Amino acid sequence: MLQRVFSEYFLSMPAFKKHLITKWLSQLHPVWFTIYASVAAFGLYTCIYAFRKTFAVATFEGVQFLGISYKVWLVTFQVAGYALSKFIGIKVISELRAHTRTSSILLMVVIAGISWFLFAIIPAPYNIIFLFFNGLPLGLVWGMVFSYLEGRRMTEILGISLSVSFIFSSGFARSAGALIMKNLGTSEYWMPFVTSCVFTIPLLAFLFFLDKLPAPNAEDEKLRTKRMPMNGTQRTQFIFTFLPGIILFIIAYMLLTTFRDFRDNFAAEIWTSVGITNNSAIYTTTEIAVTLAVLACMCGLILIKNNQVALMMNHLIIAAGFILIGVANLLFENNSITPAQWMVILGTGLYMGYIPFNSIFFDRMLATFHYTGTVGFIMYLADAFGYLGSISVLYIKEFTGLQVGWLNFFINSGYYISAAGTLLIVSSMIYFQLKHKQTSALPFNSGLLTTD
Repeated sequence: MLQRVFSEYFLSMPAFKKHLITKWLSQLHPVWFTIYASVAAFGLYTCIYAFRKTFAVATFEGVQFLGISYKVWLVTFQVAGYALSKFIGIKVISELRAHTRTSSILLMVVIAGISWFLFAIIPAPYNIIFLFFNGLPLGLVWGMVFSYLEGRRMTEILGISLSVSFIFSSGFARSAGALIMKNLGTSEYWMPFVTSCVFTIPLLAFLFFLDKLPAPNAEDEKLRTKRMPMNGTQRTQFIFTFLPGIILFIIAYMLLTTFRDFRDNFAAEIWTSVGITNNSAIYTTTEIAVTLAVLACMCGLILIKNNQVALMMNHLIIAAGFILIGVANLLFENNSITPAQWMVILGTGLYMGYIPFNSIFFDRMLATFHYTGTVGFIMYLADAFGYLGSISVLYIKEFTGLQVGWLNFFINSGYYISAAGTLLIVSSMIYFQLKHKQTSALPFNSGLLTTD
């Protein structure tokens, strides 16, 4: 019912206007089309992040519940909601229809915004629960936004532009929340809702422009395979078709997700441990360097038209990322590089592994095996287990009372992740190479696997 209301009243417009915009986009040169779609997706997800991350800039100093910091409770409940959404998304995103995704995004954002309003008007600590209901819908939005971009000849560039948005958006959302508290005198409890309101208009604008993208054309489908929703039977068949490979790359992705969240959540503790304090610019400067390095590395994949070769290259890039994590730690412990250089090299390695898993790895996997499905399903399957690892680390740090030196823990875990992740992703590469040879040798493919 709510979905229909949003579709009819919020996004309704004369049909000829929509037709003209979509027709114009269909005739654009691929380079200009890619720029248009990248800006729309990047801008949309940046605005959506303002509905999620702005509360992180607030300290809620002195507020506790059951002897535990109130801020810790907020983070935990939001992460729990986000993690649960990934399991829900395995079904919801894989079955998402093109004509419902725009209204679905709006519905998820409205629920998140209402959660912030209720968080503001209900006193602490009873408002903690609304962080769960904020994270729950927002965890589904990534797959909905990416569904506009997948299955296109330029999906690498489009996926990368969307993926790097969360590197930029997290800091941008915090800065926006801080400015609102400083300049408008907004309290820590009202700031997330006020910030959400500020970003609502640009969010609707970016969503409007993204919604006008034409569907993948015949050339896109020829190069990347047609994308269709998957029902329960099809999802089960997909898992059993590629089960060994799925197990290998999901465990590798769990390691990356856990390490990424640890690096983000405990960045202040890590920088303090290496003697860098009261330098807020360090977060931005290191992440910009990481973003540029990862972009330079990933954009070359668009030049590879052979999907099987591109899938193998994705494996190699991820493996190189895992190795780079270990190399960065080794150089840092031997005093060969500065702390800032260490974090840039380590972050580059981390995101060389993490970014492909958020879009292009799975897109090339479907295209390699001519599988008529959707990236959203396998992406959310990996994400669901990835966030289990993140929750485990958060629980160990905040609720067990374990006393540990975070710098040593971070470095040592980096070595283990580097070694284990490299082994896992190389094994995955071997599996998919053999699987492709086996599939190509068959006189015909069965199930959802289409013939060449």
